Amino acid sequence: MAATTEYKDQRDARPAAGLILRRFAFAFVVVGLDLWTKHAVFEWLSPIQHQLPRDACGFGHPRQPLVGDWLTFMLSYNRGAAFGQFASFPYLLVGGRVFAVLFLGWLLIRTRAGRALHTAALVLVLGGALGNLYDNLMLPPPAGHPFGAVRDFIDVYFPIWNWHFPTFNVADSGITVGAILLFLAGFLQRPAEAEDGDPAGAGETEPPVE
Repeated sequence: MAATTEYKDQRDARPAAGLILRRFAFAFVVVGLDLWTKHAVFEWLSPIQHQLPRDACGFGHPRQPLVGDWLTFMLSYNRGAAFGQFASFPYLLVGGRVFAVLFLGWLLIRTRAGRALHTAALVLVLGGALGNLYDNLMLPPPAGHPFGAVRDFIDVYFPIWNWHFPTFNVADSGITVGAILLFLAGFLQRPAEAEDGDPAGAGETEPPVE
């Protein structure tokens, strides 16, 4: 019976309140960095867009070169998700972002201490989701649209293919890196937990009986 109780305690263990607060603090650091960079770049380039060099890909985008011609700043307002998807379904898109923020917050509260890679992934994705949701809910909506558009400004151009990667921002970067870390955590941490006898790891076994 004692072994069964110990097993249950391991499964039900939750992080301390201080640790949870630190996790959310790091998520809001991501939000702050995203909002600060958006504000700074748009304040810098908006008045001088007409003076910026135009790209050579045929679309004539005004771009501020950073590293050669392949990494630049280019102001863009995105009404959709990645690649402009779901722009025609704004309530579905923003509603999905609200749900994602709530779900990710719940996961951060529930994730046990010691799962550093998994926690870092959740923090990055939550911070990115909040940064883009801020634009949707706090910026003035464009004509004919119920929500504000997300501010994007990082532009990557591949001259060899004459192709632009979709313009993105710090929030998008956080979501992408977080998703990759979350994928890696599933392969790296779960086997390690199983080797250590953690019942929440891969190869989970039935609880011992008396």
